Amino acid sequence: MVVAGAVAAAACGSVLFGRPGTAAADPIEQCTATTGAIVAVDFTHWGGGVVRGCDAHPTTGMNLLHAAGFTTAGTEHDGPAFICRLGTGTFNSGTQYPTPAEEPCVNTPQATAYWSYWIAEPGQQAWSYSRFGAGTQKPKPGEVEAWVYGGTDIGGTSGAPGFTPDSVRAKSGGSSASPSAPLSPSATPSPTPTSTPSPTPTPTSTGPSATGDPAAAAAWLARQLVGGDHMENWAVEGPDHPRTALTAIALAAAGTQDPALRRTTAFLSAHADAFLYPDGPAGRPDAKAAALLALVAESTGGDPRAFGGRDLIAALTGHVCTAAGENGKCTAAGDFLGAASPWVQSLGVIALQRAGVTPPAPALARFTTLQCADGGVAGSMIVAGDHCESDPLTTGLAVLALRTAPGYETAAKKASDQLAAGQQADGSLLPYLGAPGDTISTASAAQAFRATGQDTRRAAATAWLAARQGTDGGFGPDASTTDPDPAATEQAILALTGTDLTSVRHNPDATTPPTTPATTPPTSPATTPPTSPATTPPAGRTPDAAKGSAYLTDPSRLINGRYYEGFPAFADFGLTIDGAYALAATGTDDAALRRIVDFLDQPGKDASERTVNDWTGIGTEYAGGGSIGKEALLAEAVGRNPRAFGGHDLIAALAALVCTKADQSTGCAAPGNYTYATSVFSQALGIMAQLRAGDSTNAAPAIAYLKGLQHQDGSWPSLIPATGDSDVDSTAMAVMALALVPGDEAARAVDQGLGWLAARQLPDGGFPGAAGDSTNSAALAIQGMTLRQSTYGAQIAKARDFLSGQQNGDGGFNVASAGQPGSDVRASTQVLGGATGISFGTLFRELGGTSTPTPTPTSTGTATPTATPTGSPTGTPTGTPTGTPTGTPTSIPTNTPSPTGSPATAGPSDTAAPSTGDGSATWSAGGIDAPADGRGAPAGGAAAQTGSGSLAGTGTQALTLTAGAGVLTALGAAAVLVARRRAAAAPGRHR
Repeated sequence: MVVAGAVAAAACGSVLFGRPGTAAADPIEQCTATTGAIVAVDFTHWGGGVVRGCDAHPTTGMNLLHAAGFTTAGTEHDGPAFICRLGTGTFNSGTQYPTPAEEPCVNTPQATAYWSYWIAEPGQQAWSYSRFGAGTQKPKPGEVEAWVYGGTDIGGTSGAPGFTPDSVRAKSGGSSASPSAPLSPSATPSPTPTSTPSPTPTPTSTGPSATGDPAAAAAWLARQLVGGDHMENWAVEGPDHPRTALTAIALAAAGTQDPALRRTTAFLSAHADAFLYPDGPAGRPDAKAAALLALVAESTGGDPRAFGGRDLIAALTGHVCTAAGENGKCTAAGDFLGAASPWVQSLGVIALQRAGVTPPAPALARFTTLQCADGGVAGSMIVAGDHCESDPLTTGLAVLALRTAPGYETAAKKASDQLAAGQQADGSLLPYLGAPGDTISTASAAQAFRATGQDTRRAAATAWLAARQGTDGGFGPDASTTDPDPAATEQAILALTGTDLTSVRHNPDATTPPTTPATTPPTSPATTPPTSPATTPPAGRTPDAAKGSAYLTDPSRLINGRYYEGFPAFADFGLTIDGAYALAATGTDDAALRRIVDFLDQPGKDASERTVNDWTGIGTEYAGGGSIGKEALLAEAVGRNPRAFGGHDLIAALAALVCTKADQSTGCAAPGNYTYATSVFSQALGIMAQLRAGDSTNAAPAIAYLKGLQHQDGSWPSLIPATGDSDVDSTAMAVMALALVPGDEAARAVDQGLGWLAARQLPDGGFPGAAGDSTNSAALAIQGMTLRQSTYGAQIAKARDFLSGQQNGDGGFNVASAGQPGSDVRASTQVLGGATGISFGTLFRELGGTSTPTPTPTSTGTATPTATPTGSPTGTPTGTPTGTPTGTPTSIPTNTPSPTGSPATAGPSDTAAPSTGDGSATWSAGGIDAPADGRGAPAGGAAAQTGSGSLAGTGTQALTLTAGAGVLTALGAAAVLVARRRAAAAPGRHR
């Protein structure tokens, strides 16, 4: 059924999808504290109450709703798997809400007004935002679930139900309460079980003064360098190596003093032994020196295993104290040798984590003694029984060190809470009771607040810091001292640039990025494969591509060998494209790949008579850049013509969707945004499709807009307009798109983004996503990091090893390392393609022997296809797809919703040499390293994004708020909804 028909039906109040009428509910008494599951739906928004229902034998969250007597309706774009409306016969005669007047349910709803999905397992006293969609969430006996209409922020940390789990949970003997009885909402509970101490009132800050001037601070710092390359200290003769290292890291964070940064880094490299071996070459390495030098290398694109001729990582891992003593260099077992402060202990942990090495267990265990009862960390290397007094500097750094260390998350949370409790009303932190606000302490806390998502506190701290900046650019040490100080200035730069020691990355020697794709694409497919050499991926475990492909192409999953379903009889077109990306990247089954591509190109219909054009909405007022870009990228990835695919000129349609102004009625957040592209993922998809088709002129505003969304720390947000979050999946997609753009500016953006991305790697090799330690986020991170494979080889290998551990016996992959086990189609498509390391910007696998229509463009961007056979044999990689750019068509409002946020994409990265399609796939990663020329994509790369966990954008357009990204509910098909913003009643997005 077409979109127009859906809109008309919705306007008449018809339920297009879902379960009409009132279901026969299971009696509420059949659910107890140990059997069955309860679901509570809150209709308070429409004047109703909280209505409960029971499913005595639940299988999924969706079935729980239906068995409990609720009716559901989906969206035209996502099908019935995405819950857009809910109703019950016990409220207002079964009317489903929101009504068509409030929400047309054509595309995915906006993140500020949708049904969010919450879970409380047996015994859990607080609500948790569901990581899975209702179609894949498996309720446990005694579980209670809730649906609340409204909005959530990134990560689902707000918008929780206004009633407690216990108020709706079944009691041990069964409940006699009426299922329709409204409940009195209690105060909105925290969605997480941990409580935050009651600090002073949360400070607030507004205005431009909160930003400070990091560039001026970096210039002041550079002027303090003696001889232009090192710092000195009046108290000690000769170079001050620690201060020089910290200055280098601060200059890298600012990114505005590259000549000084190069000189400083070179000085440290040349004098590494003098710093590392204070007792002479025959002595043992000093932990502070090893950690700081490693961090300098990691922050500037160097190798900490070969800096100044020394392996700094081995210097740390090989010198952990086993007992107190050792000539005064060990206070206790677990100390890094010579660590005289918890600050140094944290530096060592962070340096190892950034190198992809799990810190030694004794080194982490040392923090159990260093952490005080109030949650803060001591300022000195105390031992058991010593007085413990918290210090904000060491506490802030400990938060950064422990927050991703397995088993220490609670310790990091306690430390972060202690900092929050100590923050003053003016935003500052005190180094000790009775002292004035201190720049270094406040800057350290600001970095910890940023890392833990406490944005209001971070803003207050940075506003206070900005007021400490002098007219010369430097920062005074406290509120009463105005003379600039290097130590204070170094830490202030980190805080004001939104970075910290875990994420700073700026390579002052980065080379120019790839050349621009040709503005006029070739008129016929090239006969030679891409010229970018495929590089050999790092050694280690890799997922089994052949088994993974067999899982994806199994007839029980790939319906008629042509598409995946998001709901019975409804194709999930986005997921189907993801599957095609995976098969193209691995080269394991060209026959299956061709069937999928032909189905989309013809275009074929699913069991509900829908085509891919109904999913993208092309040619209608609901078309959007993300979905159309995703489809166009597939055409380019397999050598089809994106200007005549599915009966439309997809490139002309994209050009018409580039916004010229902010306009809520057409889903335009700003000039350069694609209409209804409400996620960075969607924006990147459209850009890659245009650039690969040679339409760089029309893509220029979209590129500029994407660049402008990058945060100072190098990351990108999930949503458009930006909500302040930082998201792994979106950052990976953004760097893949900008890697196709020429110029130093784009290269710096890519390098900074990759630095932030690599620093997010968890100790097990995974990456944080909407589903937790997410497989799709790890796959996307591999694609991104492979752009600089020589720099991130170790991290790539570790991420592949992580993904290998998530592959199941049937060949499929888990959504995340924790949570519900079992293979998931969406996660598997993304992992298979992403693990190859091939960027969506360069993915290419020629499929010959099929007809490619020649377009006759119309003013609406559609085309009348005329069959023109291609000549390349199956499996032969070729270069640029056909297509001649046309003039910019008239604007067509388009809105193909697609999730944003933590999209999980199994995507190819770079130019890999495709295998022969015989199933003997190898992970040949086409890495684009900084020194290489021609990092531009050969024409023909596909971008995908849908996910599991951070799953987004496929047929069941799940909105993921990513960032870690909070999953906005994703119903069905395991899609975790990517949060989207949509103005007023305008439909939401896709990714």
